[in-house]
Amino acid sequence: MAGPIEKYTALVIQPHVAMARTRDEIDVNLERVLQLIDFGVGYFWEVPVRLAVLPEYFLQGVTTPGKGEDGLEQFLEKAVTLDGPEFRALGEKAREYGMFISGGGVIERVPEFPDRWFNTAFVIGPTGEVILRYHKWHIPATIGLGTSPHDLLDEYGEVFGRSIKDLFPVVDTEIGKLGTMTCHDGATPEVSRALAFNGCEVLCHGGAIQEFEGISEPWDFWRFTRRTRAHDNMMYVLASNWGSVSYAYYPQTFCPGHSMIIDYTGMMVREARYPGEQIVAATIDVEALRHHRTVANHNTWIDVRTEAFREMYAEPIYPANRFPSGRPPRNLADKVGQAKDAMRVLYDRGQLTPPYPYTADEMPDLLERRVREAQERGTLRKD
Repeated sequence: MAGPIEKYTALVIQPHVAMARTRDEIDVNLERVLQLIDFGVGYFWEVPVRLAVLPEYFLQGVTTPGKGEDGLEQFLEKAVTLDGPEFRALGEKAREYGMFISGGGVIERVPEFPDRWFNTAFVIGPTGEVILRYHKWHIPATIGLGTSPHDLLDEYGEVFGRSIKDLFPVVDTEIGKLGTMTCHDGATPEVSRALAFNGCEVLCHGGAIQEFEGISEPWDFWRFTRRTRAHDNMMYVLASNWGSVSYAYYPQTFCPGHSMIIDYTGMMVREARYPGEQIVAATIDVEALRHHRTVANHNTWIDVRTEAFREMYAEPIYPANRFPSGRPPRNLADKVGQAKDAMRVLYDRGQLTPPYPYTADEMPDLLERRVREAQERGTLRKD
């Protein structure tokens, strides 16, 4: 039997991100996060740093609807691979300090599906090797152009596997069982629950969470949903967001920080409640988490009674395999248009009730009409 896991320091990095178009611009973002890791490891020397978490799109940035929206080609031009120079540099940093580095996601191109890109989270181990790769599952149609495994589920399963352990991997390490999820994955309970089902203890959660999407009071859904994910699964959640951004079409505090570390009871341990570059750090005690999971009172797993809930997931809502090989999502309007079938399911079975004076049959067409009108105004791409 292995000995206990020693307490360690984890860093959540909240960097400035510059929108990158070229390899040189990607290198600027890379060099900055490496410097911030150097700072954090040096500052928190007494309880050694073993883990650093970086936000979504920390290397390349991302564009959203309106002026400056990128299409498939622009994203593919700045896509990276997990054996490329960027990951060699991150691996060297992990090896230098004997630590783990997690980020999510990067715009990744994989040889098996060359006509698209995936929003990829990862964990690099102290050997410098990538020990976990996760492709973002819940990509919102309105602001996420990457391909979800669900978009070509049958083909994806043939390459990467289709079991819950393949789709939501967890890696067992000397600092605990690590998993990842990305941004919108945390807005609903399923991804974090799947990771907990696979044994996750420390969830490395990168995001590019926008002020418009609820960073600050009174909504602040970034905070209350991530606390809920930690509580419901009795796991640490280390949640990283951008501090600020340089892009002609964004305000500098488009994604205004609020990076945080939440413990396995759902309590806030550290939070940067402001925009700008920062590092938050906390001591991670995996043995205390494991002890907490032995207590029956308010144990959120031992009281799960599965039989009554199976019906909710018996039939699909958002259809799979909508973007198979040869049919990648070209732009955001393309992805939003595919969501109309999910609308149809929800209204047809009476789960959602249409507002007056619409009927259930009209709701999918309403979404499609909004897409067309936005394209005519020039706020969604047509190509």
